[in-house]
Amino acid sequence: MIASERGIGMTSQRTRDRLILRLKEQGIESKDVLAVIKDMPRHLFVDEALASRAYEDTALPIGHGQTISQPFIVAKMTEILLQGIPKKKVLEVGTGSGYQTAVLSRLVDRVFSVERISPLQNQARERFYKLKFNNIKLKHSDGSWGWDLHGPYDGIIVTCAPEEVPQDLLHQLAAGGRLVIPVGGKHQSLRVIDRNGNTFEETELDTVSFVPLLSGQI
Repeated sequence: MIASERGIGMTSQRTRDRLILRLKEQGIESKDVLAVIKDMPRHLFVDEALASRAYEDTALPIGHGQTISQPFIVAKMTEILLQGIPKKKVLEVGTGSGYQTAVLSRLVDRVFSVERISPLQNQARERFYKLKFNNIKLKHSDGSWGWDLHGPYDGIIVTCAPEEVPQDLLHQLAAGGRLVIPVGGKHQSLRVIDRNGNTFEETELDTVSFVPLLSGQI
C-alpha cells in the first residue's frame, strides 16, 4: 500500500482502527465488511481539505449538493445487502464519491454503478483507476432507470432516496436477489426488498436521511 493510501496523522491506521471499534459497538458484525472498511482509504474519496475528518463516523460534503455517506450507514447497508445473496453482480444507484462503490468492489465479483452528475462520476473513475479497482463499471444515467443491460443483479443498493421504489429496479433484481434502498421525502426509512420468483417481500428498517434521488442527468 502506498503512503497516500495508508495516510498519516488523522488518516492513519490507528484512526481507522478507532472507527472500526465504533462500528462494532453500533452493531456491525460482518468481519468481511469491517475488514474492507478498515483498509479502505476513505481520505482519498473526499476533498483534501476534509481529509482530516475522513475517519469520523459522519457524512461529509462532496460538492454538487451531495455527500459521502456516514461509514456506519455504508457498513450497515453493505452488510444487509450481502446477507444470503450470491456475490457475483451488484448494481449501485448513485456513485457519488465512489466510496460505497469501492467497498462493494472488494466484496463482490462485479459492481455496476450509475450516477447522474457527470463531474462526480469522473472523479470517482479517477480514484478507481489510481487504486486499481478493476471490477467496476460506470454509467452516466438517471439512477431510477437502473442499468438494464447488465441485469438481472444479485443485489441492488441505492444511495439516494426516491419517494417510491422505482419499478425498473425491481424488474432488474434477480430471483433470490435483494434491494436495499432508502425511501421517502422529509421522513425516510431504509427498506429491504427480497425477490422470491415474481413476489417481492419488503421489510422496513430504521429511519435514515439521504439526499433525494433526482431525475435527469447533469
